[in-house]
Amino acid sequence: MARSFLTGSRIRERRMMLGRKQGELAQAVGISPSYLNLIEHNRRRIGGKLVVDIARELGIAPAMLTEGAGAELVDALREAAVGHAEAGGDLARLEEFIGRFPDWARLLAATQRRAGALERSVEVLSDRMTHDPFLSASLHEVLSTVTAIRSMAGILAETRDIDPDWRERFHRNLAEESTRLADSAEALVRYLDEAGSTEYSGSTPREELDGWLRERGFHIAGMEGAAPPAPEELLAADGGPQSAAARQMAQEYLERYREDALRMPLADFLEAALACGFDPAALSARFGAGLMAVFRRLAALPAERVGAQIGLAVCDGSGTLTFRKPVDGFTLPRYSAACPLWPLYEALSRPMVPLRRGVEMAGRAPRAFVTCAICEPAQPAGFDGPPINHAAMLILPEELVRVEPAGKPVAIGASCRICPRVGCAARREPSIMAEAF
Repeated sequence: MARSFLTGSRIRERRMMLGRKQGELAQAVGISPSYLNLIEHNRRRIGGKLVVDIARELGIAPAMLTEGAGAELVDALREAAVGHAEAGGDLARLEEFIGRFPDWARLLAATQRRAGALERSVEVLSDRMTHDPFLSASLHEVLSTVTAIRSMAGILAETRDIDPDWRERFHRNLAEESTRLADSAEALVRYLDEAGSTEYSGSTPREELDGWLRERGFHIAGMEGAAPPAPEELLAADGGPQSAAARQMAQEYLERYREDALRMPLADFLEAALACGFDPAALSARFGAGLMAVFRRLAALPAERVGAQIGLAVCDGSGTLTFRKPVDGFTLPRYSAACPLWPLYEALSRPMVPLRRGVEMAGRAPRAFVTCAICEPAQPAGFDGPPINHAAMLILPEELVRVEPAGKPVAIGASCRICPRVGCAARREPSIMAEAF
């Protein structure tokens, strides 16, 4: 990427470093927040007087915006310096360091990216190894079979005058159990080989659906437009998940997606979201849709048009996550229970009360997000039936949001087992990640 094309990224980096909101800067230089958002994500070129005005507001020379060091490299090195107090005094000289030692800068950035990828792998694999029900069942099967074989072998070795018929029966059982052990071990090895990737879609219907949605960025382009097809037609043309259970879940998901897309057309909804700073309440009033539907629609927006990823977590009344759309820096555990400090669970205890909370996700480079949460009860069994609660939490990168949440950000983690925070009153079990941070 040409250095001049990174001007928007440099504007965004400098603005965030100064703690200025996007809407405030846009007003100061006489442009709309949505246009500044496009500039900051390098989707509009910028030059002339506008560069000079923005540079003046940010207290920096215009040349540093148009010709500065690559913003991605600067961001990577700044992230690598988090937690190292001795590097604080030199952060202002990152551009100079990159200019004088570009190869060393790229090496440090690559090392930082590799360390981050390894940490994410540890998080996902620890979650899987500790809580994966298929893995637990497979290991139990192997251990049970080994115990049975050992018992029969011990009887045969220690009993010299065993009846020939019983001896034959034991031999037959040994052969059957050995075959069973070999099959179980082969299935377990195959599962572990397939699950070696942190992007593994899994063997359960839910994981199969999650994998299918992740491949599409959770945006189903075929369901957009004035006359979207029926879900079964789209699945037949697309292929979709393979198992019957996963296809049924995909069809239910696409039914809701279709309803949301018809009520909130993509072009109009995206324009409105950019104009209001991704405020769910404003979008709910604009399109006459419930907050949970607005959450789903925001999470389904294509990241390349928004300029950032928007995440979503949904849970049922037990707190079990039933839908996950993670974003970089905000891990959503697949098997284990999530952090009890999430606003999602606060909303679950306060039905129909919308919550907006700033949060800081634990990690080597803690990320700040703005979350919006709501719990909406339903009565699928009728008026006298039990209420069924579902809560949803929208996860917005801080730079997208115009309205700042009240109060200090809530310090949260992904789940206790992989959360490095010390002294947390909500901790359920020791963390395996504490020493890594």
